[in-house]
Amino acid sequence: MLSPRSLFQEILDHDESFRLFCSIAAGGEAQGGWENGRIAALVPPRERALAPKIARHGADEDKHGRIFRALLSKRGLEPVPVPPETDYTMLLERRGIGLAHERLRSDEPLTVADIVVYLAHSRVTEQRAAEQMRLLRRHFGDHPVVGRAVRMIADDEDNHLAYCHEELLRLAAAGHGRHIQRTLRACALAEIRVHRDVSLAVMARMGRILGWSAARSALLAAGIHALYACERLAGWRRMVTLEAPARRDPLGGPATPSPEYV
Repeated sequence: MLSPRSLFQEILDHDESFRLFCSIAAGGEAQGGWENGRIAALVPPRERALAPKIARHGADEDKHGRIFRALLSKRGLEPVPVPPETDYTMLLERRGIGLAHERLRSDEPLTVADIVVYLAHSRVTEQRAAEQMRLLRRHFGDHPVVGRAVRMIADDEDNHLAYCHEELLRLAAAGHGRHIQRTLRACALAEIRVHRDVSLAVMARMGRILGWSAARSALLAAGIHALYACERLAGWRRMVTLEAPARRDPLGGPATPSPEYV
């Protein structure tokens, strides 16, 4: 079977595929934590009220990285290096999406235009993250091993997405609407390409680890290409719309601790 549930169950049941999955996830979350931490430190004076929310976002991402590493540790596994072709955050940066790491390593304060770029990038990538975690929560939210982690991360990703909507709508009302829409569109079109490429790379590695047949691997690759075609045609538009979130001020408080994992 090729359902999301059966695929993830197969990955979960095998030590090496689970090790790769958690290592890739932990690496991406740690990178997001660093990026948000640097952005919070460089927020321009007129946007200082945003800094604690960005810091909270970064703290959540760091927490997620710790959760994935703890899941590995509980199974007696060590992380593996993230293969470059599966490094979602690095590949997005190479396409010029988001704020460059070279910029974040400097001590020069960001501009409001930079904050728009950051929030637009986050709005698009958090859409993907929230959708993926909702899928995992639907199928594995009650799983005895990963269920608690899935529920916690899914709740955080929903908060991150709501925060991006809220802050981008605020900036649009302040006169940045055209810049926001241009940036969102560029981010969305780049993200769907990177997501396709990373998905193909991850599934190819999983197929080698799990011994999938050539026919099964080809069918999975065809599904990934079909999803990309749908997203390229119209699906990307869900990533650029802005709506007032049901969760108001979702990052207005401290990060939720995860004592069961750290």
